[in-house]
Amino acid sequence: MGRAVTVATCALNQWALDFEGNLERIFRSIDIAKSKGARYRLGPELEICGYGCSDHFYESDTLLHSFEVLEKLLESPATQDIICDVGMPVLHRNVRYNCRVIFLNKKILLIRPKISLANAGNYRELRWFTPWSKARHVEEYFLPRIIQEVTGQETVPFGDAVLATKDTCLGAEICEELWAPNSPHIEMGLDGVEIFTNSSGSHHVLRKAHARVDLVNSATAKNGGIYILANQKGCDGDRLYYDGCAMISMNGETVAQGSQFSLDDVEVLVATLDLEDVRSYRAEISSRNLAASKVNPYPRVKVNFALSCPDDLAVPTCMPIQWRHHSPEEEISLGPACWLWDYLRRSKQAGFLLPLSGGIDSSATACIVYSMCRQVCLAVKNGNADVLADARRIANDETYIPEDPRELCKRVLTTCYMASENSSQETCNRAKLLAEQIGSYHINLNIDAAVKTVVGIFSVVTGRTPRFSVYGGSSRESLALQNVQARIRMVLAYLFAQLTLWARGMPGGLLVLGTANVDESLRGYLTKYDCSSADINPIGGISKTDLKSFIQYCIENFQLTALRSIMSAPPTAELEPLVDGQVAQTDEADMGMTYAELSIYGKLRKIGKAGPYSMFCKLINIWKEIFTPREVASKVKHFFRMYSVNRHKMTTLTPSYHAENYSPDDNRFDLRPFLYNTSWSWQFRCIDKQVN
Repeated sequence: MGRAVTVATCALNQWALDFEGNLERIFRSIDIAKSKGARYRLGPELEICGYGCSDHFYESDTLLHSFEVLEKLLESPATQDIICDVGMPVLHRNVRYNCRVIFLNKKILLIRPKISLANAGNYRELRWFTPWSKARHVEEYFLPRIIQEVTGQETVPFGDAVLATKDTCLGAEICEELWAPNSPHIEMGLDGVEIFTNSSGSHHVLRKAHARVDLVNSATAKNGGIYILANQKGCDGDRLYYDGCAMISMNGETVAQGSQFSLDDVEVLVATLDLEDVRSYRAEISSRNLAASKVNPYPRVKVNFALSCPDDLAVPTCMPIQWRHHSPEEEISLGPACWLWDYLRRSKQAGFLLPLSGGIDSSATACIVYSMCRQVCLAVKNGNADVLADARRIANDETYIPEDPRELCKRVLTTCYMASENSSQETCNRAKLLAEQIGSYHINLNIDAAVKTVVGIFSVVTGRTPRFSVYGGSSRESLALQNVQARIRMVLAYLFAQLTLWARGMPGGLLVLGTANVDESLRGYLTKYDCSSADINPIGGISKTDLKSFIQYCIENFQLTALRSIMSAPPTAELEPLVDGQVAQTDEADMGMTYAELSIYGKLRKIGKAGPYSMFCKLINIWKEIFTPREVASKVKHFFRMYSVNRHKMTTLTPSYHAENYSPDDNRFDLRPFLYNTSWSWQFRCIDKQVN
């Protein structure tokens, strides 16, 4: 009868401008899809060139090489007898569009440009592309000569159209269009489109996956149909981790789920579904059918091809499944770990160096590297040849097989405790014990000689010797002495990252890992150019609250008992002198606010778009049971003073894994001035008026 269609979607670990690698991964996904009987294959957004090309999209080279890759795909026998839907930038009448190119048997069927561009948060698509604004309109696109020679076509349809095969009708959405209030799938579904496709470049944010899944399922719950979503995965070359979650849904229920975090470069989902289930589902929705009778029809591109087989009564179809979501602690364990692995293997370095202080932040970073090692060993055990080859190259051992995460951690992670006269024996012991339990190569050193030398130079030049406040010095002196310690640690971290392996008779260098969390960055509670200055930071987008929960997760799931004492100890920078051998300095006392308060400030400032006055208005209700309006006003003012005084530090913030929507990342996510009038006179006067 021709009612069971077999379709494939995929999650690919593409890399910006890696045309050769991207092509190889596309071919692999097509081979897998065909081997499983699929007649249609969907890939991620801009998969040919990679989603994260940024200003390289302006370059004609990017367009040229994308068409050269398309030429290879079109002429290959591997793409025969399957509809292939790939993503690439296309220049049409001197305007750049983010497009899907859909082809079959060396013929391009349709070039479909993106209608709604993502332009919020980390996305800047309007900088490089123009949205297609001509609804249900198709124009002729004149193909480049290299493509004409393969297809024999001079022009192909370009615009907002759908494909009509022998047995069904398909319509395409691209990423943001699913999230738009007027998603194309609504009108397409009313016009008889039965299969909706969505190629995405959607990145990971903690607690976000359910929103994407709910949107896909709701797209067909009201209107019926089959929805296929492809997404990029991995580190594309910047701060984002694209988290896969390829999926196939029918009539509001998930029938196939891809992994959110995985070291597999190519993951393909295939499902066989009964078109009659869509038709019978729609038959009962009278409101939908009434709206369908009045819909403005889409242009249809006729395709002499079927997604089903004539004799398919015995073909089994897929049944609904329950989507399993990761907990936030699992997301922290897996997402940054996969991002680190991509960065390590693609940067061709030999491992990481981590200044391990014995506190929560650096310990959480160490645990993420340990989780990465666990993921690598698991992938090798499951037969992932790519991961094995990368592990052997990183370890500089062609026969190496990573089986024990602790043994792998010894090879790829060097931890370093940098003691000073202000460090306690407790933090030294905690760092050493954690290093032993995760297996890292651990170094203990003392920075006092370097600190005294630097301060001595200042004293020789000026004739003055600064003192800590506990010894009668001013706050300026004390802060300067703390900063000297912090900055010397950064210098030593890079020295040891470059030469530790050399000293051990091993090749290569190490990437320095930063350990400032999102809350400290927001408040500016860090020394500019200290150990927060590193190559990359896996926890820079994660709150202190979530990191504590992650530490507890590691205690329970990784059996890292050393973390118990780290969890119970108050966070401290250990930059001021000890009192009777004990730490007297704590983070929250230094900051004048708790980490829990900082998270609230951060979410209101960025997600709630609140300035000082609006934040005060919201907090007097949120905190009405615990603080008076005058206390709330004092807290809000203190936060905004500290935030604005320290905002300049965000301009040099180490590239961090993006995990929170209140990240203060100044690179492209949180665009603000870095020279403020820190008195906030007008705003604070408005607050005072309300307090009075």
